Amino acid sequence: MNPKAFYKISYGIYIITSKKDGKFNGQIANTVFQTTAEPAMIAVCLNKQNLTHEFVQASKVLAASVLSTEAPMDLIGRFGFKSGRDINKLEGISSTMGVTGVPIVTDFAVAYLEAEVVATMSADTHTLFLAKVVNAEILDEKAEPMTYAFYHQVKRGTAPKTAPTYIKEEPKAKASAPKWRCTVCGYIYDPAVGDPDGGIQPGTAFEDIPDSWVCPVCGAIKSDFEKLTT
Repeated sequence: MNPKAFYKISYGIYIITSKKDGKFNGQIANTVFQTTAEPAMIAVCLNKQNLTHEFVQASKVLAASVLSTEAPMDLIGRFGFKSGRDINKLEGISSTMGVTGVPIVTDFAVAYLEAEVVATMSADTHTLFLAKVVNAEILDEKAEPMTYAFYHQVKRGTAPKTAPTYIKEEPKAKASAPKWRCTVCGYIYDPAVGDPDGGIQPGTAFEDIPDSWVCPVCGAIKSDFEKLTT
């Protein structure tokens, strides 16, 4: 079986938020899809280890913000590679309170949906939440939704180990231009590409990057990277 066949399934990139006991949290998810039109229903798949899963399971409400192609990697890293048990993910993030009492992330969002959970199904390491949509709005008519393929191919993003699409893979690098991997999130720094959003131009060797530079996905410091060998 070729696990890369799963990369051909279409996904998006979403921020799922929920609440519990007056607290809020959110996470990145790629498995959100509409199941019916009347009534409007969606399904959301979350890892059982994640705090957002705990919040959705307890409150039975959630919101899904559809991220645009302009969403920066540090926003995705904040919600995808950091834990709400350690930081307040919503601090400093633009949001609006929804009709369900759940904050909706509006930063770099094309649209959002709010829903109430009506059924759940255990999917081994994950739970599939079936939810009835109670509100939905478009935030930016002109923005393009970010697909999972765009996230990987253009943004060069990685999937955390708790993602349903995570595949363990050892990227190869040419000896003439060694690449470096973030040991926290798996992001690969490629000298040929650089990190233009972080001020690092293409062609910059990892050794020449300032020590103040951090991983564009999870914010890890330069010393948390390891050199890849062929």
